[in-house]
Amino acid sequence: MRKINICVCSGLHILALLFLVGCGQPQSEAPAEAAAATEVVPVVATLSVTPKPLDVFEVLPGRVVAVRSAEIRPQVTGIVKRRLFAQGSEVKAGQPLFQIEAAPFRAEADIATADAQKAEVSLQAAISKVNRLQPLIAVEAISRQEYDDAVAAREEARAQVAQAKATLDRRLLDVDFATVTAPISGLIDQTLVSEGALVSSTDSTPMAQIQQIDQVFVDIRQPAASLDATRRLLSNPAAKKIAARTEILRSDGSAYPVSGQILFSGVSVDSSTGDVLLRVLVNNTQRALLPGMLVNARVMSASNKDALSVPQQAVVHIAEKAHVWTIDANNQAHMTPVELGALVNGYYHIVSGIDANAQVVIEGIDRLQDKTVVKRRPWTAPTAQTAPTAS
Repeated sequence: MRKINICVCSGLHILALLFLVGCGQPQSEAPAEAAAATEVVPVVATLSVTPKPLDVFEVLPGRVVAVRSAEIRPQVTGIVKRRLFAQGSEVKAGQPLFQIEAAPFRAEADIATADAQKAEVSLQAAISKVNRLQPLIAVEAISRQEYDDAVAAREEARAQVAQAKATLDRRLLDVDFATVTAPISGLIDQTLVSEGALVSSTDSTPMAQIQQIDQVFVDIRQPAASLDATRRLLSNPAAKKIAARTEILRSDGSAYPVSGQILFSGVSVDSSTGDVLLRVLVNNTQRALLPGMLVNARVMSASNKDALSVPQQAVVHIAEKAHVWTIDANNQAHMTPVELGALVNGYYHIVSGIDANAQVVIEGIDRLQDKTVVKRRPWTAPTAQTAPTAS
């Protein structure tokens, strides 16, 4: 009886194992089928790259220079009697600025006047003598030598009159030069001499300085490598009007309320910096810019009629080379190498590598592999990020 019980128990165990094995096979296939059924196609945001005009600008340092500057210097030697202007004021061309003691010059002018009058009297006497001798020489009542001497004395008297008049004119100029006037209109700086000072035309220090700043120059230092591009822009009639216009910026990046125009670029390169001079003429009627100020200038460096641009976030750098993900007609992703241009307003200018209307992935790049099939949706730029446009 004991043996029979053991056999029955063993049979029950075998049946239970067979039941468990048969039940487990369909359960192992269910997760794989469920995973295949729930696999999701990646969704990416794409941008159709369309050609647009693009003007590229660069910000360069510059220094303000007065369009005209004049040092006030005396033309005669004398004592400064009065200053005739308010320091730091606007003066007009020809306005008296300093009065030098003119009494010595007036006295010399009076002496020159008397000498001129004396020379004139001598000339009249010489002319009368020649006129008297002329009939006598015709009848040979006097010698030819005597007549020739009278004519020579007349001509010498005429020369003395001319010399006396020239001396008088010079003395009268000294009287005029005693009043020092402004050679140009503009703002006059502080005076560098005081009343009672002895000044001379040979002095190394000027009496004052006038600077015309209703217009100013901004001298910009531009890398020599950019010179060819600037010259091409200025020679292109389509881009010259925009390229010649320049904004002058404050240190915080805001623009001064002035307008500037490029006049010329330098003809030599600074050997120490490798820069060339780019001179800009700026209207400065509000006197916002003062000579010597350091400013920044926004200068056009390139102009493109049909440029392709993509947001900066779409560019992937691999082994120091730029790439973008593009989607083909079969919705497959491909990594495409590109050549980058300037970065403008958060957008890279694509010089080469993609064609117009290419579908470039902007969001969802981290889920892509080569030839991955994706589902596309249009990319919408954030409100703070706008595509670069021509200025």
